[in-house]
Amino acid sequence: MDVQRDLNSDRLIVSMGPQHPSTHGVFRMMVKLNGETIERLEPVMGYLHRNHEKIGERNTFIQNMPFTDRLDYLTSLSNNFGYAMGVEKLMALGARYSPPTRRAEAIRVLMAELTRLVSHFWSVGFLMNDLGAFFTPMMFAVEERELVLDFFEATTGSRMMCNYLRFGGVANDLPERLRSEASLINDRVRDFNTMEYLWEMIFERLPRAVDQFDEYLTTNEIVTNRCIGVGTLTREDAIAYSAAGPVLRASGVPYDVRRAEPYSIYPELEFDVAVRYHGDVYDRYLVRLDEMRQSLRILQQVYNILKATEGEPFFSGRGGMYSPRIPAGESYGRVENPKGELGYYVISDGGQNPWRYHVRAPSFINLTALERMCLGHKVADVVAILGSIDILLGEVDR
Repeated sequence: MDVQRDLNSDRLIVSMGPQHPSTHGVFRMMVKLNGETIERLEPVMGYLHRNHEKIGERNTFIQNMPFTDRLDYLTSLSNNFGYAMGVEKLMALGARYSPPTRRAEAIRVLMAELTRLVSHFWSVGFLMNDLGAFFTPMMFAVEERELVLDFFEATTGSRMMCNYLRFGGVANDLPERLRSEASLINDRVRDFNTMEYLWEMIFERLPRAVDQFDEYLTTNEIVTNRCIGVGTLTREDAIAYSAAGPVLRASGVPYDVRRAEPYSIYPELEFDVAVRYHGDVYDRYLVRLDEMRQSLRILQQVYNILKATEGEPFFSGRGGMYSPRIPAGESYGRVENPKGELGYYVISDGGQNPWRYHVRAPSFINLTALERMCLGHKVADVVAILGSIDILLGEVDR
């Protein structure tokens, strides 16, 4: 007997959001339900629209750098990286362009991979929060994130909106010393040599933290029951929807911009592209865990480059850090951000401002597959599926 049919329940349209704790910001989902089963889901965006791209055409090229911080405000240094590369490709069209120095590139990759760790710690913490486990995973993620943010603050002057990269390098070198309130080596020691602090963080503390995340969560009965087989996105659908980052790689597509179109010093670094093959919430969690380990592997190699380049220039630009000459032309700078491929399409007419400026944001792109992941599941599963995509509304609406 088909109990569902005999009950003859009405279809119900439910609005989840835009003010709802599970939507990770001002985001709305219009859900059509048959009982508790999802028959249709429509993402509704635009509640946070900030006109980022049009403002970017009003600003000078360098004035856009702090605006990129506000896209995905948890990954500001990676956002800086993509924009800097896009403009540097335009600068390379001119005769006076000097590419970033090796030390500048090493610092850029250092910051990008620390940012990936910060973002994934936060992402896993939020996913566990969406599954109902609030305190322990979130507090654990916050504690490890604070270690990295202390390093960011000492180097860039800010913990989140870093505004650190420049066309031709970075704004300043790593400091000799930093102060950290996080308990790293000794609770009574707050002032550290920067390179010693960095070594302790990437060789000892963060690898141990990733292993503890794995131990506590991966085989946890609640996590496995709520995540395995939920929100499945097939390889074919992931490609068709142009999914990016962990969402794409969890569906069995080993695509990573750092390997597909290598940039900076990534070609000389050894790391593997993290990939899983079931395409569900659980595999998206596992891919992020794998990527954290690969980021640590990269950071340990970068540490040696930083030691070898101490004292070398961190900026190679000519004509000033804040008033570079940008030749006329068009370019696309893209990086593998923690949430996927982040791209900047920039057109210059030779003036002080971009003539056209457009951002390809991975959070926005990945939401296109949300309905496909949710069909046939229950309302409670929507919260976990959305959390596994790891969106940031500042990047969705721009």
